[in-house]
Amino acid sequence: MTDHTLPTARLGDGGPEVGVQGLGCMGMSFAYGPTDADASRATLERALELGVTLYDTADAYGAGENERFLSPFFKAHRDEVVIATKFALSIPPDDPTKRIIRNDEPYIRQAVEASLRRLDVDVIDLYYMHRRDPDVPIEETVAVMADLVREGKVKHLGLSEVTGDELRAAQGVHPIAAVQSEWSLFSRDIEAGVVPAARELGVALVPYSPLGRGFLTGSFADAEKDLTAGDFRRQQPRFTGDNAAANAALLAPVRTVAEAHGATLGQIALAWAQQRARVHGLPVIPIPGTRKPARVEENTAATRIVLTEEELSLLEPLAGKVAGDRYADMTFTSAGRE
Repeated sequence: MTDHTLPTARLGDGGPEVGVQGLGCMGMSFAYGPTDADASRATLERALELGVTLYDTADAYGAGENERFLSPFFKAHRDEVVIATKFALSIPPDDPTKRIIRNDEPYIRQAVEASLRRLDVDVIDLYYMHRRDPDVPIEETVAVMADLVREGKVKHLGLSEVTGDELRAAQGVHPIAAVQSEWSLFSRDIEAGVVPAARELGVALVPYSPLGRGFLTGSFADAEKDLTAGDFRRQQPRFTGDNAAANAALLAPVRTVAEAHGATLGQIALAWAQQRARVHGLPVIPIPGTRKPARVEENTAATRIVLTEEELSLLEPLAGKVAGDRYADMTFTSAGRE
């Protein structure tokens, strides 16, 4: 097989150059049912061979287990990879199923030290605020994060699920390299405020779930019927019951475009996400998640698919027709605060 090294894009005005597609690593140890450690390790290595250099994790993924799992790979390739991890979702000791959003300084300092230990690195390349606590001024949170940069514990700062105004406020305190938010054919709420702000400020967009958590690939049609009991997609409104049936019907034009390109549904969804960079005039680095080497080959190949204006027009109405929110509780998303 001939490998095609990915082109690169910069995270923010002063951030690192990374492959134009990253890898979401959450599912390797959390959220999406049974895992295979050997296959996941092979996926990490194959991704790097293909030019993927941005690897995304968080302290909340498996209560730190995902960071621990990734550590040997990162150590083996430290100069070749950009490590992104996150803080803000505190796990109460008495109830590991809960998440409490914390943006206060004591928690941030505790979280960064814990992530550094689990990852076994001296510095985190990109440190995200995972979710926003509206009771803590974002300027205060970013000021603490900026201190971590000055102390050499973090190189660059990122934010996840923030509004356009919150991004502007944060940028006034310290340069923000990237904003991570859900962005896909089915989820386009960030285009109203977040994307224009990022373009204005020179901030990169890092779309998570660009494959609609797998739904856009056609790999499942109803989470309750098709996925295992431990899969958290069973709790997301758009993937169950009447919503799932209505949304599955929306994939018809994606299939049409896929057939024209001899591509998979997932590749068309990713090609659409990759082309947001040209459409909106800013760096866009999607981070599809997978645990299989063959899938990372498929995903990176999507960067070479160019959709025509006619095809983009065919796909344009889909998000407006989606039934159900992307989370049962949207209050902690940027759309819930816009």
